[in-house]
Amino acid sequence: MTSPFAINNIRQFIAFRVFFNARFYYPIFTILFLDFGLTLRQFALLNAAWAAAIVLFEVPSGALADTLGRRNLLVCAGVLMVVEMALLCFVPRDSLNIVFIVFLINRVLSGAAEAAASGADEALAYDTLKIEGRADAWGGVLEKQMRVLSIVRIGAMILGAVVYDPDLMQRIADALDLNIIITQDTTLRFPLFLTLVFAIMTLISTLRMREVVADDKNNFDRKPSLKSIIQAFKLTFQAGRWILTTSFALVVITAGLVFDSIIRMLGTMNSQYYRVIDLPEASFGLISAAMGVLGIFIPKVALGLAEQRSPKFNLTVMVALTLCGLVGVTFVLPVVGLIPMIMLSSVMFLLNFFVSYYLNQITESHQRATVLSFKGLSYNLAYGLIGVLYSLLLGFLRYQVKAPVPHTTAQDFEQVVYIASLAWFPWVFVFSLAALLVFARCKLRGVKYGGRIGS
Repeated sequence: MTSPFAINNIRQFIAFRVFFNARFYYPIFTILFLDFGLTLRQFALLNAAWAAAIVLFEVPSGALADTLGRRNLLVCAGVLMVVEMALLCFVPRDSLNIVFIVFLINRVLSGAAEAAASGADEALAYDTLKIEGRADAWGGVLEKQMRVLSIVRIGAMILGAVVYDPDLMQRIADALDLNIIITQDTTLRFPLFLTLVFAIMTLISTLRMREVVADDKNNFDRKPSLKSIIQAFKLTFQAGRWILTTSFALVVITAGLVFDSIIRMLGTMNSQYYRVIDLPEASFGLISAAMGVLGIFIPKVALGLAEQRSPKFNLTVMVALTLCGLVGVTFVLPVVGLIPMIMLSSVMFLLNFFVSYYLNQITESHQRATVLSFKGLSYNLAYGLIGVLYSLLLGFLRYQVKAPVPHTTAQDFEQVVYIASLAWFPWVFVFSLAALLVFARCKLRGVKYGGRIGS
């Protein structure tokens, strides 16, 4: 029997996932924007633009992948990544207005790239396995992909933080007897240039893929044309109707967005959390890398749980870990406060595995990329909504905190407000979970999941 990893598309799928997602600037993401001269308010606006771009392009991109070809959309994602990174690598810093505009274009292109990749890569890989008669190997492919990505991401996190630190780079230069002066302006773009290299590798991996169609019930014309575009949007509505009428798929996606939006919102500000639990900024890259180690082991655990336990049991495990993590961060314990963050990171790994595992088993090939794009769309809509609510909460808390603490520094004041906001996360999750359980009970009454459903 052919090993799934001997199949070219599977190897390129793993390469694409690794190069597309392992970005060297992640551990210093917020700081990087600020060091370019942007404000926190502009940073928030840019993140909103990124989420809006994903929402705008998500489902159409999935439908286009199912009609025009998954490989074509992945090549598009690779091109967009190269352009978005090149913009940041070479943007002039003479004018803050120009910097903001270029960063805005970067965020829109980044969101479009995320949307183009979402669903298309998994659909291409899964259908390749299906054609080869190895659909049963999908869980193992997911596990291997997540483990390889975690290993590479660990290296990227550490190296990205190292090359961004001007003091450390200066010491390295001195040790090598290099007669150069290294400042923050010098190191500012180092992680970006490294990510640009990965962007080029991303594009190369997509160009080496081969288009496959496991089955094509709609007999779509996969050549770019007005007819194929119309077919794409018809498929979008068909997939949306299928999700709404397929109870298990609808509940899986709804459960995913509940966990993803809340945990991701907290994770976006993780550098602020590390600061308030008294961890040095130089350690942020190492911490991010250490979190990535979880991705080496958890996929194996997730595969065992998915194959041997029921979705209900797996949901219970994630709920327990999430509640412990969200309550734990409210104590902001120095150093020990890393433990609840580890729990929440573990939940994200489990969540990504379970959602992909279940959805791919029950979704038919001809609309797989579109359904997976609906999943991405719902995630980002929920994330955008909770982001807006969180910004309103911060505004409310600033008003509440300002009176009793009038003489703190701006940084200290932001930390006080941030700490106060942490107490709201467990309650938001509890109420969201209660709504999810009621919804799931109504939709899944009489529905049984026996492991493998559909094609």
